[in-house]
Amino acid sequence: MPNGKSAVNVKIDTDVKETAVALLTRMGIDQTTAIEIYFRKIIAVEALPFQPEPLPTNGQRLLDAIKRKGIPHKSVEATAEGHIIIDKGKDPDLYDWAVNG
Repeated sequence: MPNGKSAVNVKIDTDVKETAVALLTRMGIDQTTAIEIYFRKIIAVEALPFQPEPLPTNGQRLLDAIKRKGIPHKSVEATAEGHIIIDKGKDPDLYDWAVNG
């Protein structure tokens, strides 16, 4: 079997690429080698080498931030765009955090 090379052309978010390239450089691995390692692992395990998970919704990210901050609250709602919906009278601490950070 000939050992030819084939090009892989992909378009990804610029920030993702730059961050990954910087990390790979710190590991001493170039992009081509990293992609080949990834493809070889897929072949070896006959599956993706990780379990894909859905990204959290804006509401889930918002709730996680509120929990990390330990802000008392009764309920949290968010719009699809991630804007928080708060009743100032029921959740004054949460309202203060959302407005003032």
